[in-house]
Amino acid sequence: MEILGGPLFSVAGAGESHGPGITTIVFGCPPGLQLSRSQIQAYLDRRRPGSNRHGTPRNEKDKLLLLAGLYQDDHEALTAGPAIETTVDGATFATTAYEIGYTTGEPISALVLSASTKSRHYDQFAGPTGAVRPGHTDLVKYHKAQGHVDIRGGGRSSYRSTISDVIGGSIARLFLQETFGTVILSSISQVGSLKAQRSLSDHFMELLRNGDAITTAQIEAVQQQLETAEIHSLDANFASEAGERIKQTRIARDSIGAAVEVVAVNVPALAGDPLYNSLKLRLMGSLGGLHAAQSCEVGDGIQVVSRLGSENNDPIRRSGYQSNSHGGLLGGVTTGMPLVCKVGFKPTSTINKPQQSVQKNLEEIEFTLEQGRHDPCVGVRAGVTLESRLAIELLNAVLMHQSRAVDPNQFKLF
Repeated sequence: MEILGGPLFSVAGAGESHGPGITTIVFGCPPGLQLSRSQIQAYLDRRRPGSNRHGTPRNEKDKLLLLAGLYQDDHEALTAGPAIETTVDGATFATTAYEIGYTTGEPISALVLSASTKSRHYDQFAGPTGAVRPGHTDLVKYHKAQGHVDIRGGGRSSYRSTISDVIGGSIARLFLQETFGTVILSSISQVGSLKAQRSLSDHFMELLRNGDAITTAQIEAVQQQLETAEIHSLDANFASEAGERIKQTRIARDSIGAAVEVVAVNVPALAGDPLYNSLKLRLMGSLGGLHAAQSCEVGDGIQVVSRLGSENNDPIRRSGYQSNSHGGLLGGVTTGMPLVCKVGFKPTSTINKPQQSVQKNLEEIEFTLEQGRHDPCVGVRAGVTLESRLAIELLNAVLMHQSRAVDPNQFKLF
């Protein structure tokens, strides 16, 4: 069973790349959070295929339907969401989805339908004589499922399944922002061998050195820079060069790797545990376990290997930590400093260049992709999903910490 997050806040999803839609259920959101369809839709719009010209040419609108877990006394406002209509066995059923309401503490259910599917593109992968794409899950999934595998678009292994991550993560980040002022951002920091000269973590540390806290205006300025760049990066010059490199890679019928930096600011301290439920362990597993991710570093990551302890330890004064090589985590517990992770992605497995491979019956072939629509660089669209996974794990850690502070006044009915 696959559950993202948990045990107190978690996300379950179902649906394949070319199936009718992606279903999501979010468990454990505390009651009383005002939640609107448009808030979640804004994050889905960043994730959706077709949202960036350097991503896949598949163009899905990915419009959200909220079906459960919200309520308010104004029923007209609650049920002002999109109309839903279907015909089954000659009978037509019609209703409306939720638009805005307050979370009730019950599971939140959502649905995103799929419309832009071209399943015939995947005929060459069908059956025991179907081709295997090097670097893809075709071979292992076929045999794991004893031949009963959905070949269309990678099935459940498709990046499309991360719709559930973003829906659950959107709810988590909205709760964290309302409660603590926490904001989670990401910036593409490397494409191939090309590296950005500006990083989110360095930028926010500079702001902290010049003030007591990171303000809403400063966060909005960063968001504006990220959204107006050629690709989602704080370094505009790098973004322009990286965009051109991705374009040339696509023309060459190849793909290219990338790294994405994820930073949470105004993070509540003391969330997480020191060992088997360490927030560091959870983040490295969750972020590093995303499709095509090959590495996940916390704080200064691999750079700390070449340092002495006297160089790496973060000085502490009454006002707090004076630097952040630990990336906001010590002993798997948040320190209140920016939470910093960096995730490395391999080049997209599905490419148009001829390659050595096999059929699913292990007969050797020279593989050539016949048809398909694919991202030349996975990192271009990965940021919002990484942000979402970080939000899910952080909220779960916050709720776990809060569970230790039992208040008898919360257990009175009369």
